[in-house]
Amino acid sequence: MKCPSCSTAVDDGRFCSNCGAALGTPQCPDCGHQPPAEARFCNQCGNSMSGSPTRTGGSGNQVAWWMAGTLLLGLILVIAYPVYGPARAAAPPPVAAGPAAGPAGVDLSSMTPREAADRLFNRVMTAVSSNDSTEVVSFMPMAIRALELAEPLDTDGKFHLVLLRLTGRFNEEALEGAEEILAEQPNHLLGLAMAGDASLALGDSASASAYYKRWLDAYETETEKDLLEYRDHGLMFPSMRVTAEALAGS
Repeated sequence: MKCPSCSTAVDDGRFCSNCGAALGTPQCPDCGHQPPAEARFCNQCGNSMSGSPTRTGGSGNQVAWWMAGTLLLGLILVIAYPVYGPARAAAPPPVAAGPAAGPAGVDLSSMTPREAADRLFNRVMTAVSSNDSTEVVSFMPMAIRALELAEPLDTDGKFHLVLLRLTGRFNEEALEGAEEILAEQPNHLLGLAMAGDASLALGDSASASAYYKRWLDAYETETEKDLLEYRDHGLMFPSMRVTAEALAGS
């Protein structure tokens, strides 16, 4: 027998030992059909000509579903990972007493969307306080999206969302969120400060000065209120006062 490509004499085998050309047409190991020479898959049944029982139908969809499942599992693990430290840019969140602590102690079935969003918020704020820009960039979009999915938010949640947007330099969205807080509570200290900071970031110093003037005027009355967000973020007030006095005067 001669090779049809280089005419080298060959005794047996499926390929020429001189040039590698296919010798004859092999049969499918599954159905016995003879596909075209050098075919990798049988054109009758779709089986691999190498002998491995690989079917092409639906394989792309299976890969896509596996990838989607892997990404979803990764997001669940991120949300489940507990963050302790300087959360909410002021004080650590309360940790429930009990033997279960760490990722293994998180019951995902009992976690609300807001709890999951706060866990991501805490992680981003912890990364900000430690100057871990890589972690901030990695988790900022997830934290913002998680809070958006947790709506309707209370004022504390709205402040979290505004602070994340301002940290991520989504300044117009941050200003809109701050104005949403002020539409409900016109003298809210965190809403006024975030509106002022967003205005500064957008280059509108006049608006920033006006917001912080309102902050100074409302400070005494507002700090007498026992609001959750004031308790959690009260340590931010001294730096806000410094900014307010610099922009609007004492």
